[in-house]
Amino acid sequence: MGSSPEKVPFISLFSGAMGLDLGLEQAGFETRVAVEFDADAVKTIRHNRPTLPLVDRSIELTDGEELLRLSGLKRGEVPLVVGGPPCQAFSVIGKRRGLEDRRGQMVYEFVRIINETQPRSFVMENVRGMLSMSLRSTSDPAATKEEVAHGSLLRDVIQKFEAIGYRVDCFVVNAVNYGAPQQRERVILIGNREGKVANFPGPTHSNREPDGLPPFRTLEHAIGKDFVDPDPSLLNFSPRKLHYLAMVPEGGNWRSLPPEIQKESMGKSWGLKGGRSAYWRRLSFAFPSPTVVTMPNHASTSMCHPRETRAITVGEAAAIQEFPSSWSFRGTTQAKFRQVGNAVPVRLGEIVGKVVSQLLTAQAFDEVATPSRIIHIRPHVRTRSFWKNGVALSGDHDYYAGQLREDAS
Repeated sequence: MGSSPEKVPFISLFSGAMGLDLGLEQAGFETRVAVEFDADAVKTIRHNRPTLPLVDRSIELTDGEELLRLSGLKRGEVPLVVGGPPCQAFSVIGKRRGLEDRRGQMVYEFVRIINETQPRSFVMENVRGMLSMSLRSTSDPAATKEEVAHGSLLRDVIQKFEAIGYRVDCFVVNAVNYGAPQQRERVILIGNREGKVANFPGPTHSNREPDGLPPFRTLEHAIGKDFVDPDPSLLNFSPRKLHYLAMVPEGGNWRSLPPEIQKESMGKSWGLKGGRSAYWRRLSFAFPSPTVVTMPNHASTSMCHPRETRAITVGEAAAIQEFPSSWSFRGTTQAKFRQVGNAVPVRLGEIVGKVVSQLLTAQAFDEVATPSRIIHIRPHVRTRSFWKNGVALSGDHDYYAGQLREDAS
């Protein structure tokens, strides 16, 4: 019998609950050292990986020399450094304070570690909101036109990488296109210092029949009838919220309620513009899950179980993110949800790992390097509608029903 292929070592920054790391490991990589500041995520890592070297303090308080020593690797010979700097400062759900939020400044700490370790390649992931963030706020009187421009933060980060010798391929992707049972858009930066071009694969699944691809995997694939919940911890809705959610059919939302109940339950939110599709939302087994959030029991970002009138559990959320059932999350229930909701889908981490593997084994270019680039690979996907032609739609219609084909982007 032949020996197993040797694992490719990497350094993990902003490791969180290790969703990205687990995906990379499935693609043939090996986590050599992790850096994580959040106390609950540290407990999760130590519980599941007790022998893994772990720097349990802010990345600001470590440096490349320490990480190289703990990983047993040498500067310039590290195959890969990965990480997802805190995304709350860029998320469209949050206040989007960008670099005014200390967490937003962590992207430059990532650049610093790359410069100090000089890996052959790196992967930095973040939320889609990073695409539009500006370096400085328009309210800052000292800000220049370039600094407040749409997307100036990402352009600056890429330029910082280029200044230390890396070219960057930035991919805007959606995990649902690759077989994940969840809609989740992410920005993936893949850099290398050998002038190579990273190529992210096209979708392997689709909700458009003409694409000729397997249909999207659904919530039923993740937590259907044979699902055994490894962690039934629950942040449930309040009695008032449960009262209204009990009236919503599987796959429906506030549109499914009688008009007088809509107004009563939503208050001022009822008159706001926009679809508000997540308000009083009950999930459907027939469709992919919406993006797993850190607090599934909010009325406006409701993740109510399809058949039971309750919020999804920690175990269900983790299964949607495709964590192994044996992976145990530590901390309070709220802390567990924060770790799961902030994680990279494991499947997406595996796809990224395969891209990096191809990049590392490809031959470098002799000619002038291709410029860094940003590529969108069908990131915005609409899998369903809640309202069409004056009729509220729930989850009781065919996956490839006509309105889905019309609404799919």
